[in-house]
Amino acid sequence: MDLAATTVSTPPKLDDHELIRRIVGGDQQALGTLHTRHSPILLGLSNRILDRFEDAEEVVQEVFVQTWDHADRYDANRSSVTTWLILMVRSRAIDRLRNRKVVQKTLSAAQHEKPPTYASASGLLDVLTTERRRRVKEELALLPIEQSQVIELAFFHGLTQSEIAAETGIPLGTVKTRTLLAMKKLRKALRQEIRGLL
Repeated sequence: MDLAATTVSTPPKLDDHELIRRIVGGDQQALGTLHTRHSPILLGLSNRILDRFEDAEEVVQEVFVQTWDHADRYDANRSSVTTWLILMVRSRAIDRLRNRKVVQKTLSAAQHEKPPTYASASGLLDVLTTERRRRVKEELALLPIEQSQVIELAFFHGLTQSEIAAETGIPLGTVKTRTLLAMKKLRKALRQEIRGLL
């Protein structure tokens, strides 16, 4: 699924309902067009809820992966495509915010319940982070090189998708597509670890 390579041939005036219909049929160009059209407003909403741009970007990516996987669940009688996407982003962002608070409470409780000589909350977080990075690196090694490259630049070097495109000379649409595909594969491979961390 290469958004940059395919978006050019997609007619620019397709409405959202037609794009969803095409996504259901496996049209990657339609997903690229939908992403380009709606990601700015979705990213703004997600960032307002989470107040952390990196988390906001992840939520938007997750929503477009979900859109690709489950576009057939969209019901035009219930809402517009824009509203459907906004509701998904809002729901995922709120879930992530709740999970963040749960983690913070758990770390705070652990810090108060255990004597400081055993482990600090930051030490526990370091262990979790180290283990998560190890598992992600294992799975990254299994991805195609072009997908692992964008993920490494985003998550280990902190670059935004626009910065990755500028740094590598890869079109922004291609960066977005590779990120979506890689995130989908990583999410599937790391499902158990993600559950354990939340």
